[in-house]
Amino acid sequence: MFTGLIQQIGALHEVRTTTTGKTFRIESSFETLVLGESIAVDGTCLTVTTKDGGHFTADASSETLAKTTLNHLQVGARVHLERALRAGDALGGHIVTGHVDGMGSIAKREPSGDAVCVTFAVPEPLRGFMAPKGSITVNGVSLTINGAASDTFDVMLVPYTRSHTHFDGLALGAPVNLEVDVIAKYVARLLGRPGVDGVSTSPGVTLDQLARGGYLYTGKSS
Repeated sequence: MFTGLIQQIGALHEVRTTTTGKTFRIESSFETLVLGESIAVDGTCLTVTTKDGGHFTADASSETLAKTTLNHLQVGARVHLERALRAGDALGGHIVTGHVDGMGSIAKREPSGDAVCVTFAVPEPLRGFMAPKGSITVNGVSLTINGAASDTFDVMLVPYTRSHTHFDGLALGAPVNLEVDVIAKYVARLLGRPGVDGVSTSPGVTLDQLARGGYLYTGKSS
């Protein structure tokens, strides 16, 4: 579990292809990493497998590589890093699982004083999860959606966010990892709406069921 508040920007030092995916060796200044702990790399939850003076390694399976931007990373790339939330930590962003739902891309940038309004293109299965003033995780960063159109959403990157993330270094069209609000996923399932994979596996809860269960006031006494 994460909050979407980036703690460091690391650098990809080495990439090794394995029989099951890839191993990433990442340069960071974390001093107390524990083998086996979870760490979000550009919003993707990975496991620390080794650590040594200023570096750690983490493995990504073929499934992870297929559904995230990690497969596109080249040596030297900068990545957002966040360690897992601990009991008692402040939840400064929103609840982030580190399970990427799909990849979007940067569609437009518009300066707004010292800030930048960035518009992201969204894959079709995720579009119904975008809501103005709702939460979205982009490359591991907790952001607030300013506006949502049929196939895009936009956010405002304030100076602090710009200086503590690598968004300014991403070109138009660059792919990004998207994780929608986990609460919205459960609401969609309860209502029988398609999930982030575009498939509906639940018949949903109807107003009639809610009324019969006593959750809706109908004006009639039982």
